[in-house]
Amino acid sequence: MESRTPNRLPFHRLAVFPVLMAQFAVLLIAALALWQWRGVVTGYSGLCGGLIALLPNVYFAHRAFRFSGARAAQAIVRSFYAGEAGKLILTAVLFALTFAGVKPLAPLAVFGVFVLTQLVSWFAPLLMRTRLSRP
Repeated sequence: MESRTPNRLPFHRLAVFPVLMAQFAVLLIAALALWQWRGVVTGYSGLCGGLIALLPNVYFAHRAFRFSGARAAQAIVRSFYAGEAGKLILTAVLFALTFAGVKPLAPLAVFGVFVLTQLVSWFAPLLMRTRLSRP
């Protein structure tokens, strides 16, 4: 019997790619606005918060959305669980590294831009190319 490998999509062809680009744009705009408005420390603190939100999402997108097709159903489910677990661990590690290693730090800017970057995913249906149809 022939062993088939699941279809793999290139990262830039994933349906979630526009959402990740929007998150990147939001974190850059927020960090630049904080830098201009409140100073350098607040600006790079906001950048750290945005990266804490974006990098685990990129990891999750890479792990969870790399397979397609009905034959890859088991691989898709496994990759979603692995991606979500890795995303949670990576988020905790990045927060710990930021608060332990970045001095001085503006915690309000870190959490504010983190939340702002995460809010972009609420608008994901508007940013995704493929529309889901109702049954």
